[in-house]
Amino acid sequence: MSSSIGENLRLSIFGQSHSPAIGMTMEGFPAGFSIDMDRLDRFLQRRAPGRNAWSTPRREADAPEFLSGLVGNTTCGAPLTAIIRNTNTRSADYELLKTVPRPGHADYAAEARFRGYQDAAGGGHFSGRLTAPLCVAGGICLQYLETRGIRIRAHIAEIGGIRDEGDPLESAAEKDFPVLSDERGEEMKALIAACRAEGDSVGGIVECAVTGLPAGLGEPMFGGMENRIAQIVFGIPAVKGVEFGDGFGAARARGSENNDGYAIREGRVVTETNHAGGILGGITNGMPLIFRAAFKPTPSIAKPQRSVNLKTGEETELSVPGRHDPCVVPRAVPCVEAAAALAVTDALIAPCPILPKQV
Repeated sequence: MSSSIGENLRLSIFGQSHSPAIGMTMEGFPAGFSIDMDRLDRFLQRRAPGRNAWSTPRREADAPEFLSGLVGNTTCGAPLTAIIRNTNTRSADYELLKTVPRPGHADYAAEARFRGYQDAAGGGHFSGRLTAPLCVAGGICLQYLETRGIRIRAHIAEIGGIRDEGDPLESAAEKDFPVLSDERGEEMKALIAACRAEGDSVGGIVECAVTGLPAGLGEPMFGGMENRIAQIVFGIPAVKGVEFGDGFGAARARGSENNDGYAIREGRVVTETNHAGGILGGITNGMPLIFRAAFKPTPSIAKPQRSVNLKTGEETELSVPGRHDPCVVPRAVPCVEAAAALAVTDALIAPCPILPKQV
């Protein structure tokens, strides 16, 4: 099923934007781990809608209800299932979109695939609303990884061409607007406000860093850490590109510039630079794992766009009604952290295929 992922840690996401509830089931998570529910709630509130001027006015509590997998707040080894109830829906806003698809959205592709049986309200199963249960699962994994010395931090790297400044290994998690440079952040917020006033939207880039990873995590070929992370990150609606380390910049460099020279520091092998982003051959090399995800502008905009009426077969003009984010990037930051945490946990709990050394 396309809404399930993972090899050792199996995650399934269910529900639609305007269904009674959305949720997740996570199988394979270790038993005996106590979840800090207050901390999980704070993490979910970073993604939750209706909290600030740069997100959709739709306000949801986003409080998970755990149905199985816990005894108290401690995992018991059974599948971990949680739901989040949808309480603030306005499905009538989407009636027009059943026949007039939004440019840049999945409306027409969904019609072609499911022949009219898809749920169009709020984008249905294609909605960014489905990142809430993703963050429930990822938020639990973030806590689990930190007990093993692994930390994941993301920030807004760019919005509309305005770039953040600072060390990507620093945390912006405690900020309402997760940037490293507050000055650049004010410029980004002004741009988002201007786009909203024009009935338009804007995209951007989220950068994520994973520190504390051991060397040797991952597999070659199709089981590489890039593969694992990218597959989950591409499940976040609006993601159009993922790059690791220097990414596409490596294509413009020479080998002598792109290669990371090795050194010994405090008795361990390190690289003097990190153009590779902490991964070589699909396997971690012990350096910080760095990647970026590119998000397109929100397709649901009030500015008139060209579309078609699927019932009449005529061309028409569409101004999208309803409540939508003028920029999804700020709320996407914890989603990227969650995706990275799920991929790293999946790799970390994999059985090691190497036999112990003979004494």
